[in-house]
Amino acid sequence: MFQNTKCECGHQNAVGTVLCEYCGKPLDDQEQSQDLPLEMRYDGAARRSQKSNKNVIDRIWSFFSSVKIAVYMIILTTLGASLGTIYPQENSFLNIDPSVYYEETYGLSGKLYYLLGLSNTYESWWFIGLLVMIGTSLVICSLDRVLPLYRALNKQQIRKHLSFITRQKTVYVGKLEGSADDRVQELAKLLRQKRYKVHVDGTALLAEKNRFSRWGPYINHIGLIIFLLSILARGIPGFQMDTYITVPDGDTVAIEGTNYFVKNEKFTVEFYSDDELPDKLKGQFRAKKYETKAVLYECTSNCNSPSKEPVLKEVKKHDIVVNSPLNYEGLKLYQFDYDDTPRLNAVSPILKDKKTGATYGPFHLPMKNASLNYELGPYKLKLAANYMEFALDEEGKPVTLSRDPKAPAFVFILTGPGLPADGEPYMYFPLQKDKDKFSQDKINGSLADRFDIQVEGMENVDFSSYSTFLNVRVDRVMNYIWIGAAISMIGLLMGAYWHHRRIWLRVDGDELSLGAHTNKNWFGMRSDVAWALGKIGIEVEPKSLDNGGNNA
Repeated sequence: MFQNTKCECGHQNAVGTVLCEYCGKPLDDQEQSQDLPLEMRYDGAARRSQKSNKNVIDRIWSFFSSVKIAVYMIILTTLGASLGTIYPQENSFLNIDPSVYYEETYGLSGKLYYLLGLSNTYESWWFIGLLVMIGTSLVICSLDRVLPLYRALNKQQIRKHLSFITRQKTVYVGKLEGSADDRVQELAKLLRQKRYKVHVDGTALLAEKNRFSRWGPYINHIGLIIFLLSILARGIPGFQMDTYITVPDGDTVAIEGTNYFVKNEKFTVEFYSDDELPDKLKGQFRAKKYETKAVLYECTSNCNSPSKEPVLKEVKKHDIVVNSPLNYEGLKLYQFDYDDTPRLNAVSPILKDKKTGATYGPFHLPMKNASLNYELGPYKLKLAANYMEFALDEEGKPVTLSRDPKAPAFVFILTGPGLPADGEPYMYFPLQKDKDKFSQDKINGSLADRFDIQVEGMENVDFSSYSTFLNVRVDRVMNYIWIGAAISMIGLLMGAYWHHRRIWLRVDGDELSLGAHTNKNWFGMRSDVAWALGKIGIEVEPKSLDNGGNNA
């Protein structure tokens, strides 16, 4: 690509350098096109992506350093993200079977949407892969450009080669009257008034301002990289959580993935009266406010023990309503929904001897965490099995379908007078509908003719009128997302509102040669030069300083 790297000034340049890093003299192909303005991007410094003999690593580097490739990846990511908005994503639902939901709701297109994995777009391998590739491109694009630029700007020499000055896009060459040293010092003073940082070497001058704006794009890239890394960090366990829990009135449930428990002391719902509703909604039940009186506990010991009760410490109380979550150290509990289906919590039944009419009890029997042994007069009940939602599998064996007491069942071993020493099994269904459905008396056989476990009156039944649905959120990366966005915005502002301007000047005998360069706003650059020259008696129009190129 570029073979001659040693300049006539004696400076040895890196392979691939377009302009001499010391005097600015054009090298090789730029030297042949003497009528054209110089290519001043990165001040002609060599970039790794421009190497001629590339190995595998260099080819990968060149691929990711390409702005065109970066644009293609951004377009692909945008298209992929838009596909994820056609139908709701899986994680936006509570208690659905996505394999059935999409086909039933949206038909064939919904089925294809699910089969193609678009219902889980933002957690898919290909979408995350695109984000990783964009991040890699940002890093390599920045390093490929910022390192040569930093080296070039830090090595700037005051006295530049004449061809470097006369092939800038803003140029003035003319006779200079008076002492060259005095005129150069006078120009230096004038440019300082324009807030230029001026360096003088005899009859040569370098004036520069707003160099920091050149780092704006790279600061923007740093912000975007932090932004992307923060988004990807959400896939790391513990950094982000967005799940749902159901808590019936009076219950305390664990928040999976944390060492916290939440108790629903009381759920209440208020409805709009007919006077508050528009005519078309009158007569309908419309929720006005639903509220969960919640208590958050932190587990201090026995948190995962199956046999011991967890030791809980209260850390916060809060009345959760819509848009007013319980917030504790990054854990947020939002009011999501509620269920008004009554749920059985506990019963206090008695044991009745049908032959004698004698009753024993009552005894407290919660649906969850029931005691293993009960003594009722001369009889003893030992809990052998407990099913929350009793059912029979294909082989006719008892199973439980969930951990909610929708169809609770208990198997006791009953011992006492007139019974075998090792006792007899007795199956008890607290709900009448389940007794009938599963034929409790038939299951218990002859034992059902003598004994019955029954509840006398609703005062011996404890149930929850409501269950609250809470949305549990933890997002430990949001602060980093905002930091990345802020850094990116700072970089954008630096690059958009400030312009890096440089003026090179040298006097050879009585001839003044001046060249200037900026990365934006060439009219302002030429105006600065025309103003300074006018102050020392050289009247020029800004337009006359245009040396060709797209300088508007």
